[in-house]
Amino acid sequence: MKKHTHLGISALSVAIFALLAPASFGQKADAMSKAQAIAQQLSLTPQQKEKILPILAAEVPKARAIKNDNSLSNVQKMQQLRAIHQQTDPQMKAILSPEQYKKLQEIRLQTIRDATQAHMRH
Repeated sequence: MKKHTHLGISALSVAIFALLAPASFGQKADAMSKAQAIAQQLSLTPQQKEKILPILAAEVPKARAIKNDNSLSNVQKMQQLRAIHQQTDPQMKAILSPEQYKKLQEIRLQTIRDATQAHMRH
């Protein structure tokens, strides 16, 4: 029962995000593709993928929007990206092994680096 509740909450979260931040089909597919790539880097089990992919798919467009927002300073981008990561961090930590969680932190740190470097090039 608990498993179904978590899955339902995850699905509901993704649905609410989709309603609040409508994106084109291509953008949604791109977000899922990026989420799949991260899942592959983390070597997730099928059970972990079921739980993690909706979380990652919801994070990707938010992170991309921050990265592409040239009105934000590097510090603001770092703060906003960290805020997104902190929202889902407890869920991720509960699902991932310690090694996978460490790898996720490295991926997230690289996302922050990429966002701030992109800002410096503009």
